[in-house]
Amino acid sequence: MMIDIYVDKLYRYERKAEPCFIGIPMKKGELLNLDQVAVLQHGKALPIQKKVTARHDDGSVKFLFLRFLADLPANKGVVLQCDTDARTGKESENFEIAVQQEQNSIKVDTGVISFAVENDSDSIFQYIEAESRRYEKEQLIGPVLRSGEGKQYCMKIGQWNIVESGAVCTILKAKGTNICDKNNGEQIDFEVKLTAYAKKPWVEVSYRIINTTLEQFPITSLVFDVKLQNNNGNDQKTTQVSEIRTCAASSNYRTDFVVSEHGEPVSKCVDAESLVYESNEHFAEVFYGTFFADSTDKNGGVCATIFQAQQNYPKAVRADSEGVSVMLVPEGVGKVVMESGMSREQKFLLHFHNAEETLEELDNRSLIYQMPDRPYVLPEVHRDSGCYLDIFTEKYMPEAEQALIAKADGHARAYGMLNFGDTPDMNYTTQGRGGGDLVWSNNEYDFPHACALLYVRNGTRRFLDYNIAAVSHWMDVDICHFSDNPLFLGGQWEHTNGHCRGNVIPREHLMVCSHQWVEGLLDYYHFTGDERGLETALGIGENVLRLLDTPMYAQVGEVNARETGWALRSLTALYVETNDKKWLAKADKIIQDFKVWGEQYDGDWLAPYTDNTVVRVGFMISVAVGSLMRYHRVFPSDELKTMMINAVDDLIENCYMERTGLFYYKELPSLDRLGINTLLLESLTIAYELTGDAAYLKYGEQTFQRAIREQSGSSLGKKTIYGDAVVAGSGSPKNFGQCFIPLATYYKAVMESK
Repeated sequence: MMIDIYVDKLYRYERKAEPCFIGIPMKKGELLNLDQVAVLQHGKALPIQKKVTARHDDGSVKFLFLRFLADLPANKGVVLQCDTDARTGKESENFEIAVQQEQNSIKVDTGVISFAVENDSDSIFQYIEAESRRYEKEQLIGPVLRSGEGKQYCMKIGQWNIVESGAVCTILKAKGTNICDKNNGEQIDFEVKLTAYAKKPWVEVSYRIINTTLEQFPITSLVFDVKLQNNNGNDQKTTQVSEIRTCAASSNYRTDFVVSEHGEPVSKCVDAESLVYESNEHFAEVFYGTFFADSTDKNGGVCATIFQAQQNYPKAVRADSEGVSVMLVPEGVGKVVMESGMSREQKFLLHFHNAEETLEELDNRSLIYQMPDRPYVLPEVHRDSGCYLDIFTEKYMPEAEQALIAKADGHARAYGMLNFGDTPDMNYTTQGRGGGDLVWSNNEYDFPHACALLYVRNGTRRFLDYNIAAVSHWMDVDICHFSDNPLFLGGQWEHTNGHCRGNVIPREHLMVCSHQWVEGLLDYYHFTGDERGLETALGIGENVLRLLDTPMYAQVGEVNARETGWALRSLTALYVETNDKKWLAKADKIIQDFKVWGEQYDGDWLAPYTDNTVVRVGFMISVAVGSLMRYHRVFPSDELKTMMINAVDDLIENCYMERTGLFYYKELPSLDRLGINTLLLESLTIAYELTGDAAYLKYGEQTFQRAIREQSGSSLGKKTIYGDAVVAGSGSPKNFGQCFIPLATYYKAVMESK
């Protein structure tokens, strides 16, 4: 079988053997193993690295993840082919990376550069060899962590592991600890990951710091240095300062270079004030600009580029006669204060080059690092695989298509190391839920999953980038990585101030089943191959299981339908992903609870509200219906079918207002205002799917029309500094996270029922 892979026109210069990756969904039973899978360009197999990220319940491949090296033309797109049954005679050139694992070390040779890492070390690298030059560990320093006055931490790295290795890239990972002897041996954990590519002169360094204390942790500085010369007296190639070129550069449109030909110090810094007064029209998740420093002498040089520096300010780079400094947190610039259990990954590219490399060539690679080529397959491939919720339609309504895109784009952007990838919810903020501070959305309603579905539906690149940026933040900041409370560990925090601070609502109330999702994380894993997506989703699942064992969920009907409904959705998704029945025990109990709950109120799902009322809450009941339907699609049941149809019939009978064509918000005289929550559209669509009766759809006509006409927020607008964040534009991503599936499925049903 042949599947076309598209790489759109992007850069004005050709890229030879450019590293690319793609996740491809496969139909059940179509592909059993990867032995014959190849990526072809002009009929020739490309260097490839492949793995399975999920399997169907029959053992066949569900998601195929490929890395490959392709020749990408200048100012043109290209179409490659994935051949799942490639035969001999199409072998690619051998690009295998040499990896030598010894008892206490790992050595990697890409064919252009080589380096070694060592277990139980105080340095990431033991050495790097590039361009006939050897950088010893004393020249590769840090990242060095400082916190508070006089508190400097010593790095201790544990055991290195090979995550991936093949013809395209090698990925190594290790956990470590920053130890401060001046503070009773206080420890701050970290994780470091190295990614090197075949026959490429660069290596990416990922450093993820984790606040493993029970208090806030302020970072004074976090700096990685590369020294050109070894000052231990063994360097025989000492260069005069007058022979050293230094450069610091940043951009969002045209790159601004600060250059010295005589080794003078040059630097660039991005902080809140510079962002506020800098014009930028890009979607920041896709691209903002580049940010790098380079130091070059007669023996060669090193260029260091920080990934998404502006988005994750404060950041700084410096080049001088000694080398380059990568300031992941520059001293004296802004504030970075991590809450207990919070982590944050920062990445940079070390590009080693010869003395003749031009600044234009370095700039080109740095820009590509910021906005890489993203191969994709057509929406039909995603649709035909059956791996996704069916949100694909062959008939189109232009105003509906416009609305889906506008809602995905229509939210504010927040900049800041601990904020990028998330957005404050100003409705929650103005309600006072943050005690005067911003209330962060924390990916409420699984915004990344909605982005993933829109991406596979229309193939537009930026929606994949939205998913990646949001999940990168989610995995770090919105998850509890350390706590003395087992009910917090691995869980996702509900929307609150400081992302997880909860100084108005106690923290104990911010870890609940109704605000934990996994589908967007799993999408990210299949798109990027990053195992952390799967690991984080599994951690959330384990947290949900622990929460369901607490007294809060012991008595049927004591919590609203949203709580256990969202839990069922996540548990079902994890079962579909892993085929592990451990996720079903609690799912089956939730379904039984729904049944008993309905029997208590004559077949209706009512939720406690005031001390003496139980009410219908349409959107919460819709969450339950949607979650039950996800389970029903995996395990069809007449009993579940009847339960869902009855719930929708009850909503129509009791909550629908004939004169307005809308459903009310909640079933109390003080709350029966006009409701336009799109989750009710999903319930109506489900009833249509279960019965084939298009009459259910008419009750959603006004809600649908109001939703597609509704003005979305914006990523543009006045930039404002709020504490450690710069916020531009308006609107919360919660809106799109909540409305995409209801709108897309209702829209599809309406078009098909005509």
